This record gives sequence, structure tokens and C-alpha cells, in this order.
Amino acid sequence: MFKHLRGDLFGGITAGIVALPLALAFGVSSGLGPSAGLYGAIFISFFAALFGGTSTQISGPTAPMTAVSMVAIAGIIAINDGDINKALPAILTVFLLAGIMQVGLGLLGMGKYIKYIPYPVVSGFMTAIGIIILVTQILPAVGYYPEEDEAYVNQFMPEAEEQILENILQEEAGEGILVLEDFTETIKRADKITPADMLKEAGTLASKEASGVTGTFKVLPRALKNINWLELALALATIIIIYGFKRITTAIPSTLVALIVVSGVAFGFKMDYRPIEQIPSGLPIPNLEIFTAFNLDSITPYIFTAFTLALLGAIDSLLTSVVADNMTQTKHKPNKELIGQGIGNSIAAIFGGIPGAGATIRTVVNINSGGKTKLSGMVAGVLLLIILLALGPIASQIPAAVLAGILVTVGIGVMDYRGLKAIPHLPKDIKIGPFKLSSEVVIMLVVMVLSSVWNLVYAVGIGLVIASLMFMKKIGDLTAQRSNVRALREEAWSDEKNIPQKIKDEVFIKHIKGPLFFGSTNEFQQLASQIPDTASTVIIRMGRMQYMDQTGLYAMEDVLQDLKRKDVTILLVNILDQPEYMLERIDIIPDLIPKHHVFKSFKSCLEWVDENLNSQT
Repeated sequence: MFKHLRGDLFGGITAGIVALPLALAFGVSSGLGPSAGLYGAIFISFFAALFGGTSTQISGPTAPMTAVSMVAIAGIIAINDGDINKALPAILTVFLLAGIMQVGLGLLGMGKYIKYIPYPVVSGFMTAIGIIILVTQILPAVGYYPEEDEAYVNQFMPEAEEQILENILQEEAGEGILVLEDFTETIKRADKITPADMLKEAGTLASKEASGVTGTFKVLPRALKNINWLELALALATIIIIYGFKRITTAIPSTLVALIVVSGVAFGFKMDYRPIEQIPSGLPIPNLEIFTAFNLDSITPYIFTAFTLALLGAIDSLLTSVVADNMTQTKHKPNKELIGQGIGNSIAAIFGGIPGAGATIRTVVNINSGGKTKLSGMVAGVLLLIILLALGPIASQIPAAVLAGILVTVGIGVMDYRGLKAIPHLPKDIKIGPFKLSSEVVIMLVVMVLSSVWNLVYAVGIGLVIASLMFMKKIGDLTAQRSNVRALREEAWSDEKNIPQKIKDEVFIKHIKGPLFFGSTNEFQQLASQIPDTASTVIIRMGRMQYMDQTGLYAMEDVLQDLKRKDVTILLVNILDQPEYMLERIDIIPDLIPKHHVFKSFKSCLEWVDENLNSQT
């Protein structure tokens, strides 16, 4: 672990610096405050690195995990009379359960199944996350807080009275003192309701009504009439610096620069801005109320929410692990990674942190800065703890609008633009009424819309079902033979047995038999690593590959780009119509593979190879 100490220290410190503003922003966005984001970043980064299966991964609160946590937190607070302190044990119990479930997924060996999630589902989900974060930050960016708008809150006073009375009746029923036709005790309790109680409940209802994407659009006209121009200026300045500073240099994280500069100006000039919530000083303290509140009856309503977070964290982390593998030419251990993430999330929950997962940007920063081993992720966690202890009071002066501006850029950045750009070019292979549409576009849009305005995990589940049904229909229509894209030992076809030895020594022949789809891409991606060092040319025979989906398309693009980086000549043979259409739509042909390297027959390909090998000698 200490062999690469210098690189790990620099990588961890750099990743920790990048994580700081995001951790604070995600904490505020979640509804638990900046300290919850910071605690999550500290404990998840350290323990996920220590026990995980990806050496260079940096973990912490992420956009997808925060989006789901935000909905769960708002719901639990709402059923606890809007009192965050009353709701906190239940909220942290959900996060603890999510961590335990992730450990369970790892122990059951479920990590290997994440690869079966089709690209359009992931694309739609990530774009929806971007939309949710972007839209929900509009209100704090313009300095509008619905629960503080007296005219708006007053609209909920009748509903607040009903809700308080309903809460009283539920309490009495639970205490066993509610007697039919005798509401003496109920009347006594109702008489104790004060205008302040009514106002507080109305504020909770107003905040709930204005939450999420649809809620934001409901109150947006009011927000635009009540813009706090200073808050808006701080948010815009943050966004401009984040994007502008990247054009000057990427050596220093632009997010951190924006945080320091805009906060420094606002504080230095004593502007009348809204600061973030107070960050507690001193070491994080475990919240032992989790264990006193941990009983079957109290946690049953939240089991599905916890599973949602566990599954999302697993997907988010393992996708980041794949990115790390591609950069470092290593192979992560998916099940061990899930166990590490689960331990990190469990410990973070005990100390009051929000859940997280492997963070792609922070992981890339770590690797590019020299991080090689698990020590880098642990260093990032320790650095954030030092910052908490040394700079907590100073960080509490950060304007809330600055964090809103940071989250706006996160929302814009997390969207899957590659998937969105491909929409006009994907083949229209299904008919819905009079319209011909692309099945992959339909899946992506369904997941994106449902995730944005309804439920993230339900949307992913529906997307998976639609993708599976459409895939089965396509395969049935093609009446293709069993898929076989195995990347290991290749058996020569009959027309390859008499190839001259000279060509055999320098040419590697790959067969693709059956469709290249989201369930078979993992084996195909091994192609680049199995090619002998003596091979300067790769022939990919595609005459038996009848169908390629979007996931398979991008998998092939990645493999071909990897081969190109190694200066390997790639020749494609006998491409069928549908795969050829897909390859041309995103310009793999002719930009990556020129037209003269695409052959109609294996014979003409061999003639080209023989001629070019002779000319080289």
C-alpha cells in the first residue's frame, strides 16, 4: 500500500479538495444540512476505500444518491410534524439499512449482475438526476424559500389545522385513550394548539408542496416575483467562475475556486446574504438514537426506500469502478466493492452522514493526480475530517446561494449528453400508432420522465422491463442462433484453415456470433486484452451478428478506440444491415474505421492483408 505513497497522498488530497464543496452542497440539497454531507464524505471515503474492491475509487455523496435521499428525507420529515430532529433517527435508520443491504448484496455475489442494466436505462436515469438537481436548485439560487413566504404559507392554514387534529387522533389511538362518542381529551389537546403550531405545520406543508421538480414549477411564478437579487448574483457568479476558471487551468478545481472567491467577497463586504446552516465544531458524534429506535414496526415502512438507496449506490459505484479500470488497466472486485460501500454508508449513517457511492469525477481526479492504491481514498477522508475540525466555523459562513450555484453545474454535468445526442440517429424499429420510434429512445425517455416527476427506482424498474420485452421481441423476430461473442479461445472457421502462417502470426481473427447486446458486452470487452503482442492487425468477422443494441454499440466503440490507441489495424468483414446502420450513425464508420477497411467478404479481406503485409516487408 505504501509503495506509491507520494502519488496516493497527492491524489487523495486533491480528490478531498474537490469533494469539499460538493459534500457541503449535497448536504444542503438533501435537507439535512452541510454537516451531513461532510460527515458522509468523511466516513464513506475512508471506509469504502479501506474495505472496497476498487483501489483508486473515491467515494462520497453523489448526485444520484442525494436526489433519492432528498425525497426520502422530505417524506419522513413530513410525517414527523415537520420536525427534523424528531425525524432524524428514522432517516438515519433508513441510511443504515441501505448500507447493511449493500453489504448483503456483496456477500450474495450480486455485483456481477449490474452489467446487465441496458445503456438507455442508465442514460435516462442519469439525465433525470441532472434535471432534478438543476430544477430543484432554481428556488435557492433566486433566494426564494416557500416556507418563509407568508402569503404562500397562509394558503395551507386550513389544511394545517386538519393535519394537526389528525395527528392528535392518531396519538390518542396509539395511546389507547380514544373513546368513540367521547372526545373530551381530544378537545383538551385541540385547545392547546397555538397560532405558532398552525404556522409551523403550514410551513411544513408549503415546503412539501414546493419540493421536487413538479413542486418547483408550481411555485416558480411566485419565486420569480420575489427574487432576491443578491442571492441570484452570488449564484450566477459561482456558475460563471466554475465554467470560466476551467478555461484558464484545470490544475486547481474550479468549484473550490468559486466557493472561496464568491464566499470571500460576500463575507468580506458584509453583504446581507443567507448563510448555510451552522456546521458543528469538534469530532462527529454517533447518533445512538438509531439503535433505540431500531425495531421492526418502525423500520418496516422504510425498507423499500432503503433498498432503493442500496441498489442505486451499487449501480453508481460499480459504474465508477469500470471507469477506474479503464484508466488504470486494472480489474475491480465488484462484490468486495459493494461490501466496502455498505460498510462506509453504515458508519456514515451512525454519525449522521448522508449516503453516497463511488464518485466518478473525484475518482478520475485521484487517478490523474497519482493515486494508485486504497490509501488515496483514505487520505481524502482524513483531509475532510481535518477541514471539518479546523475550518468548521468558517465554512458555516458560506452563502447558501453559492452552494446552489455549485449544484446547478453538477446537474448540468451529470446529464448523459452522449445518449441525448444519439436520439435523432438511432433506428426507428417499433411502431406506436401511426408513429415509428426507436425502442432505445422510448426506454430512455420513459425512464427520464418518470424519474424526474415520479419515482427514481420505479422508473428504472419499468425501463428494465420495457428493455427486456423489446429485446426478446427483436431476438425472436431475428430467429437468430444462440448468442456467442466469447472473447477467449477462438476456433477457426472452415475458410480460415489454409491461411498462410505469415498472416496467422500477425493477424488476430475475432468472430462475433449472435447479437451484441447489453447482456453480452462484458465478454466482448475482453477482446483488446487477449490480442497477442505479435498481432498488428485484427479482423472482426460480423457476418453472424444480426443485431446490435446501443449498449453493444458503445462497447464496440470503446474496444475499437482501445485497439486504435495501440496502433492495431482493424478490419471489419461482412457487416449486416442493422449493425452497419448503427456503426454509421455515430460515425464509427468512416471516422474510426475507414471505408477501405470494411470488406464484404473474408476472401477480399485476406487479399488486402496479404498485399499490405508484402508491401511492409
